Amino acid sequence: MPSPSAINEKVNILAEALPYIRRFHDKTIVIKYGGNAMTEEALKQGFARDVVLLKLVGMNPVIIHGGGPQIDHMLKRVGKEGVFIQGMRVTDAETMDIVEMVLGGLINKEIVNLINRHGGQAVGLTGKDGMFIRAKRMLIQDKEKAGEWINIGQVGEIEYIDPSLIALLDTRDFIPVIAPIGVGEDGESYNINADLVAGRLAETLKAEKLILMTNTPGVLDKNGNLLTGLTAGRVDELFADGTISGGMLPKIKSALDAVKNGVKSCHIIDGRVQHALLLEILTDEGVGTLIKGNG
Repeated sequence: MPSPSAINEKVNILAEALPYIRRFHDKTIVIKYGGNAMTEEALKQGFARDVVLLKLVGMNPVIIHGGGPQIDHMLKRVGKEGVFIQGMRVTDAETMDIVEMVLGGLINKEIVNLINRHGGQAVGLTGKDGMFIRAKRMLIQDKEKAGEWINIGQVGEIEYIDPSLIALLDTRDFIPVIAPIGVGEDGESYNINADLVAGRLAETLKAEKLILMTNTPGVLDKNGNLLTGLTAGRVDELFADGTISGGMLPKIKSALDAVKNGVKSCHIIDGRVQHALLLEILTDEGVGTLIKGNG
């Protein structure tokens, strides 16, 4: 028999989770899944179990995944080197084929399979399914030549997301798992930053929460200290003074746009922590950085 203290601890954990289960019942939670949580076996298994638990207690998780390291690995296998300009992957037609194979095939189906093995009902999608993520070619400004733009291939920016396909899956209690690939009017495929897809999808679905899983504890100040709570206005200040830079920029811009456009809150959490998803959603302390609107 467990000791009385162990029993009390379990009871307290369940009691702590109850108000959060009630608060987020039937609410949509958009989760950007990436980093170590996608590559370490124990973290992958834990993530799948956590998603199934959230669904079983009445929440509606929607997953968007990345896959940059896996794309780089596959490119090397075919003798092709990844090229980046201003942090964006140059995506010619051959690279786009590999992106679709890795994101829409290998990674997407692995996540779907993991969730299903743990008792969920996951369905894998790309934005080409039902043409629900419409995109156009992204051009980036040339920093060395004023007024000129650089064509980086089949890299897309989102024009429109149709929520009806996700809503249909929700009516049958499926868990959508989405690869960040969009489609143009001419049927051309576009590689889109997964953080941007997650943020825009959260806005479109009027999600209660947007959760971005990273390989850092959250947003850090210039001294490396974790900033646990931020308003939209404070985030703008951190952009201006250079505190937020590099790889965190698209994540935080996505979060900022989301909370400015109706998403109740965004959480930047450390995906290297086992069960970080449950800790954030179902406990008083939470983990990482919370970003809310100014209101």
